Amino acid sequence: MSFNIGIFLFPEIEVLDFAGPYEVFTTATRVAAREGTLLPPIFNVYAIAESLEPVTARAGLKFIPDFQLNTHPGLDVLIIPGGVVNAEMQKPYVQDWISRTASSTAITASVCTGAFLLAKAGLLTTHKVTTHWEDQNDLKNMFPSLDVISDVRWVDEGSVVTSAGISAGIDMSLHLIERFAGLPLAERTAKQMEFEWTRNGISSLHN
Repeated sequence: MSFNIGIFLFPEIEVLDFAGPYEVFTTATRVAAREGTLLPPIFNVYAIAESLEPVTARAGLKFIPDFQLNTHPGLDVLIIPGGVVNAEMQKPYVQDWISRTASSTAITASVCTGAFLLAKAGLLTTHKVTTHWEDQNDLKNMFPSLDVISDVRWVDEGSVVTSAGISAGIDMSLHLIERFAGLPLAERTAKQMEFEWTRNGISSLHN
């Protein structure tokens, strides 16, 4: 069985917010294929943006999207990275797309300030959430009904998962690998990446 992972691209995106989850899911697919344990490829990973023009991230790195907002395949997971999200929060059609897409995904997740976009789209209401430590007070002030958790790498509320800043998106993505394909593949993926997986998260699934 294959799962489709869509990651949203927008101008001034934080590079590792996108590239971290992208690396985790594509590496997991390579590890599983090499071991012959999961065929066909377990994860298909797509970059999705407003247009097919290159998207300039923070510090100037450019990414080329695979699909536009309304042309991508059906998704099992939608990941909203962070970065400078002010402009995206002022786009009703982006909020509408996030909301509509999330209605048919198994999981919608955010990295860093991507949590602001999930809250703006109405996907985070009274949830436990996290974001980059530097932005937690702003998230609380802007969306006071949220229970913003500090000092954790990710918060899993079932269909919505949020992570702290930048590199925490890698920890969260490994957690999502565990949810979809089991702990052994997540651990082998972290080892392949030579990444020390920090499993400092909280999950409503285990309450």
